[in-house]
Amino acid sequence: MSGKIHIGIGGWTFEPWRGVFYPEKLPQKRELEYASRKLTSIEINGTYYTTFKPASWAKWREETPDGFVFAVKASRYCTNRRELAGAGEAVERFIGQGMNELKDRLGPINWQFMGTKKFQPEDFEAFLKLLPRELAGAPLRHALEVRNATFRSEKFYDLARKYNVAIIFADDDEFPAIEEPTADFTYARLMRTKEDVETGYTPKELDGWAKRALDWAKRGDAFVYFISGAKVRAPAAAEALISRVG
Repeated sequence: MSGKIHIGIGGWTFEPWRGVFYPEKLPQKRELEYASRKLTSIEINGTYYTTFKPASWAKWREETPDGFVFAVKASRYCTNRRELAGAGEAVERFIGQGMNELKDRLGPINWQFMGTKKFQPEDFEAFLKLLPRELAGAPLRHALEVRNATFRSEKFYDLARKYNVAIIFADDDEFPAIEEPTADFTYARLMRTKEDVETGYTPKELDGWAKRALDWAKRGDAFVYFISGAKVRAPAAAEALISRVG
């Protein structure tokens, strides 16, 4: 295995987790501290909707242990637009808001596109050229979450390889499940947890995801997040997968 496997959930503030994942009397301000010691990664989702001050990013770093890694969901103002080539200013604003304060806790950035966004090779390559390769001297890793079947294209895969960006693998009924090794890391979002299963996915399904994660790690770091579905079960699913991959 050449890479590390990072497993977690989307965000850390969700009322139904209190008393299920979080202990009953745990203060809300300590939820990140608690979650980051049970899981190995969290995808920050709030950044899709708003920006945060550098002090917030620094606080998140300070509350988490060594070895813990955040993924960051990019601002919708960068991706939800007709012409991606014009996203330069929005990308600069998003990258420059203070996430460098995460330092060694900064993992990949998830650039999520709406299901209505179709693949247009020239415009998409123009967007990829806008993505900075480093921040404050540290390399940045980019991942693309595409949700339209037009992205099932060798031209898209070749573009992703050219710019060393990962295509996010989505376990979902609605979105295309693209599993192409286009970067030196893998990013997966598992979105079919079920509320009537205590661990979200059945033991057999989790065994399968563990095998897959171990295979992904043979070619670099792997980031696996339990998102959506029966969200209340996401932490239990993540903990169960962590126990399987060691």
